[in-house]
Amino acid sequence: MSGPSADLLIELGTEELPPKALRALRDAFSVAMVDGLQNARLEAGPIHAYASPRRLAVVVSDVALAQADRIVTQKGPPTSIAFAADGEPSKAGLAFARKCGVGIESLSRESNDAGEWLVCRSTELGRTAMQLIPEVVSTALDALPVPRRMRWGDSEVEFVRPVHWLVMLHGNEVIPGTVLHIESGRTTRGHRFQGAARIELQSPADYATRLESEGCVVADFDKRREVVVAAVARAAADAGGMAIGGDALYDEVTALTEWPVPVTGSFDSAYLELPKEVIIETLTSHQRYFPIETSGGKLLPAFVTLANLDSLEPDRVRDGNERVIRPRLADAAFFWDTDQKTTLAQRAEALKSVVYQKGLGTLHDKSMRVAALATMLAEQTGADASLVTRAAVLAKCDLLTGMVGEFPELQGVMGRYYAAADGEPEAVSVAIGEQYLPRFAGDVLPVSFPGQVLAVADRLDTLAGVFLLGKKPTGNRDPFGLRRAALGVVRILIEKNLDIDFLEAVKAAAVQQPITNEDRNANREAMYDYIIERMRGYFVDGAAGFSADMFAAVLSLRPASLVDFHARLVAVADFLTLDAAVSLAAANKRTANILRKANLDEPESGATEVDTALLQDDAERVLFHALQAAEKDVTPLIRNRSYAEALRRLAELKVPVDAFFDDVMVMADDASLKQNRLALLAELRGLFMGVADLSRLTAPQA
Repeated sequence: MSGPSADLLIELGTEELPPKALRALRDAFSVAMVDGLQNARLEAGPIHAYASPRRLAVVVSDVALAQADRIVTQKGPPTSIAFAADGEPSKAGLAFARKCGVGIESLSRESNDAGEWLVCRSTELGRTAMQLIPEVVSTALDALPVPRRMRWGDSEVEFVRPVHWLVMLHGNEVIPGTVLHIESGRTTRGHRFQGAARIELQSPADYATRLESEGCVVADFDKRREVVVAAVARAAADAGGMAIGGDALYDEVTALTEWPVPVTGSFDSAYLELPKEVIIETLTSHQRYFPIETSGGKLLPAFVTLANLDSLEPDRVRDGNERVIRPRLADAAFFWDTDQKTTLAQRAEALKSVVYQKGLGTLHDKSMRVAALATMLAEQTGADASLVTRAAVLAKCDLLTGMVGEFPELQGVMGRYYAAADGEPEAVSVAIGEQYLPRFAGDVLPVSFPGQVLAVADRLDTLAGVFLLGKKPTGNRDPFGLRRAALGVVRILIEKNLDIDFLEAVKAAAVQQPITNEDRNANREAMYDYIIERMRGYFVDGAAGFSADMFAAVLSLRPASLVDFHARLVAVADFLTLDAAVSLAAANKRTANILRKANLDEPESGATEVDTALLQDDAERVLFHALQAAEKDVTPLIRNRSYAEALRRLAELKVPVDAFFDDVMVMADDASLKQNRLALLAELRGLFMGVADLSRLTAPQA
């Protein structure tokens, strides 16, 4: 820090903020404050962000007391215009001096090859942090990702929740100012029901410690989350099991409490007859409770919740939470019993009355399209398609059940249970349960073959329909979840080794859509390219570790199967580890350029066969015979997808290829010699193109 500085505290006190958005609001406020201080030219040190249900805050270390002074340069007219021929200032020169507020004799001159002109240099005094920070805070709050703001009282001010207090301290000084119609001060507020109601802060350094010790508020979101995780784990262990709860649930509970205190409750063990997922969804989604299971995965009739205070009567808190959950579980039991009175097959007809998407028919229409596509995909693999077809027909029927109506997150899951209860084959019920996997990035994939095929067919139908409607994702907007759907297709096909004709599947999915327009083919191509882009991210940006040029080398061949695509990528990566890779990658690039200029690079160009009688140089004769031998070895390897072995065999061509380019003039004056040598290069390129277009590789350094 080049000048005097002090720590900065900004705290905005509100009514309870949206729990699912609290972490994002904290992070966005922190980033916006850093950007704001930089834009205001206020030097600053590290920032620490805080968030609780009733506050957003940042503490920034070593924020400068003022901007540094800076030299401001204004460019004026050329001296040839600013002064007359006799050297007297012209009107233009005098006008520029008046604009700068100085006499013309105080102006400087600058020149370069373009000429000479007047300049005015002045010192702009830096503004103080006291003057700048209120505007920085206002701008940062305006930039928060709040989809819907609200007003309160008779004010026109808008924010995500009503604001009640504002702390702005720079060192031990209050920064005077008004933000969101609230005047700043040094008074923060503690817990709503326990601890000090108001706390006068003396400096930013003691913000978090005093709030916790005096106000019973753990302001640090991450610290509070650690408290929640540890408290839930201890309480569950005391109850004889382990807590069930993902990151999203821990985040939400953390965002609902300022002083988390674990409470263990119980429910009637009779409800354990319900499917496990139903109980978990009832406890987590509706109540933000943590179910408890044994090490063997069996649910216990108990849960852990977090109270937001140390109650003097903890038993009453426990009783209250248990009373709340009873009717929830009773409703779930009612849905479970009632839904089973009607089979999934009996519900299929009712799907005709449920619109799937305007322009794409009903849920029944979608089910039939998915069934046809899934059947085709299953038949491509030589498997029995009957089970896949049956699963596809019943896949969406659970959407009409009371349980899924109450718990939409259980779609598919309940279909699996109801199909099993209806006596459907196990493979059918399992496939119905797996159709939505993976649900999110990193989620598990379908295990069963029918489930894998059904999941792929369902996603391809969704992608095709939306693309043909002309509603492909733009920017960050993806209301139909197409990015997730496309990546799901890629992951299932590759990781589960589903060797299907992907190009044919995309075409079939598009042809089935009830949309006819002149852009059908263009939209189908856009859908294919969109999925390929997700595959590029999977291979290049993900854990696979392939480079962009490797991907481009394989993509140029547009393999029909993604399994085949992956095998070629692996082979190219292996090839680049060979000593011959540098030379042969360069040779492929050179060959491609030569053939392109001769209009012989495209398959339909029909390069002539090599005439052995025209092979004059030893180097071209050696290369020709090497190519003939390599072709006999490589052709069956490529046919069997032994691409790595094929490229390793082709790597043996390094010596004759290098010798050819060293000793032979391809573009000979004799037209017949030139054409024969081009044909030889076309044969060389064709062998490598059986695996990938190596001319697209950036060869590794030798």
